[in-house]
Amino acid sequence: MKHLPDRKSNGLRVLDPYSCQGGAAMGWYLAGFDVTGVDKDPQPRYPFTFIQGDAVEYILAHGHEYDLIAGSPPCQAHTLCQRIQGREHPRLIGPTREAMQATGRPWIIENVPEAAAELRDPITLCGASFGLHTYRHRLFEAGGGLTLAAPLHQPHLHPTVKMGRPLKTREDYLREGLDRDGDWYHAVGNFSGVPYVARDMGVEWMSRDGIRECIPPAYTRYLGEQVAALLGAEVAA
Repeated sequence: MKHLPDRKSNGLRVLDPYSCQGGAAMGWYLAGFDVTGVDKDPQPRYPFTFIQGDAVEYILAHGHEYDLIAGSPPCQAHTLCQRIQGREHPRLIGPTREAMQATGRPWIIENVPEAAAELRDPITLCGASFGLHTYRHRLFEAGGGLTLAAPLHQPHLHPTVKMGRPLKTREDYLREGLDRDGDWYHAVGNFSGVPYVARDMGVEWMSRDGIRECIPPAYTRYLGEQVAALLGAEVAA
């Protein structure tokens, strides 16, 4: 990103392990946090301070230096398509939790609904609660003294466009003489309409690969404002 959005700092630092291209990170930033990401792979699109390395090792060595640790261990081991294809992936929720607990700092673990059995009393966030055109449920487990609240879960009233079909924005429909909102989507696989999805989620700097796995920034901005309030910091208006 050439320019970061304006925001008011809350004076807190968050560690973003398993950072990928920075969807969660942008939400923490907009909530006022200074963000540092860690990932085993290079992430040239990541818009904040980035460290390449093993997430669990970095948490154990440096997690205590941050006000909050919030990470998303890889979810592939829990996804249906990977199980159908017989692919093996590491299960890192447990080791990540142990590392976070060892720091003595507040922490949050995010993952997909299929990982619910490995999470402890998570809350569920849904895109419909944040004005997005995707449902994209994600679970968040809090620890280290944190308690999180979810917004009212809105009913799922909109059908999603089937994968591979072109996505239409509101402007597309208006050009056709139809006064209706843009398409609702399920951004997985080789989904269509990448620019539209990126704008809708607020992740315009990302590639299709990054969008497939990202947490919409609206989710972590919502959680970040809660955390900042709980930690007694000033939250940006």
